[in-house]
Amino acid sequence: IQWSSPPEAIERFKSQELWFAPPQFYELCRLCNFSSFHELHKFSSDRALEGCERWMPVMLTASDGYIQLLPGDELYPEDPDYTGEKKIIMSTEKKVEDLMKECSVFHRIVIKNINSLAVYVNIQAKYKHMNPLMINSDCSDYNSRL
Repeated sequence: IQWSSPPEAIERFKSQELWFAPPQFYELCRLCNFSSFHELHKFSSDRALEGCERWMPVMLTASDGYIQLLPGDELYPEDPDYTGEKKIIMSTEKKVEDLMKECSVFHRIVIKNINSLAVYVNIQAKYKHMNPLMINSDCSDYNSRL
């Protein structure tokens, strides 16, 4: 096992040297906001008493991929199936690209395949938290040096 900064870990994911599940990819994108451990520590200390919320991603199956919807996304259901008992299956014949064009409020992870993830967020994070950088595992556009 080798230590990697968040951008390095994402690069290793892109090269298929490592694999991360979508929630871990999301959190690595969030860590890319910080250029040093000191900056991350200061942020976490400053917001520690603000609170937190528990999320349940909701999977939407499209014709050419998947979208993990998160709270605040305009497609996120009002009453998500937190337990799996309702057996709700969200699916559409539309393509991911069409779903992206039709929407304007994003908080989602787009999954084209097991090695192609992209984070899209344009909502205000709650509790003074930090949104992840919007990173597509097919290309890089971040500058963290953590």
